[in-house]
Amino acid sequence: PRSRHTQPKNVTSYFPSWELKCYLLIMVKFGLQFKATLENITNLRPVGDDFRWFLKLKCGNCGEVSDRWQYITLMDSVPLKGGRGSASMVQKCKLCSRENSIDILRDTMKPYNAEDNEQFKTIVQFECRGLEPVDFQPQAGFAAEGAESGTRFNEINLQEKDWNDYDEKVKESVGIYEVTHRFVKC
Repeated sequence: PRSRHTQPKNVTSYFPSWELKCYLLIMVKFGLQFKATLENITNLRPVGDDFRWFLKLKCGNCGEVSDRWQYITLMDSVPLKGGRGSASMVQKCKLCSRENSIDILRDTMKPYNAEDNEQFKTIVQFECRGLEPVDFQPQAGFAAEGAESGTRFNEINLQEKDWNDYDEKVKESVGIYEVTHRFVKC
């Protein structure tokens, strides 16, 4: 038998298997920063717990990037192995079979307002274990208000990266243009 004071030969001989898995799956938060040109519009935000965040994800273990868009919602809750809570999505990497997870942090969701115009602003954060979001595709499910009138515009679809309408109350065109994004570590 080995003495208590001898050095382990490698990490796996030192850590019990459950500790090693926790050691390797470090939680990282990523912020989705949004940028757009707003015309007479403010308070742009996703609507409802069923809003779909369409993402492309990269495995932190092998670097495999998903070839299809995957979506997560606040409504989704999948238990994590070992009773460590839940996440919006848990998936096994197709290439290395590692189990990874991503969770939407509800309290970090912020609207994009007129004063944010043409500046990057973090609109949501994701808690990731073994995954990294690398791309975002805005789609339907956004809402906003007229900057001066407060007129509500529901069901805004940003898939084309542009949207426009007409605000009858103030007789002005409204729009969201040049939508772009980036991810940052938080």
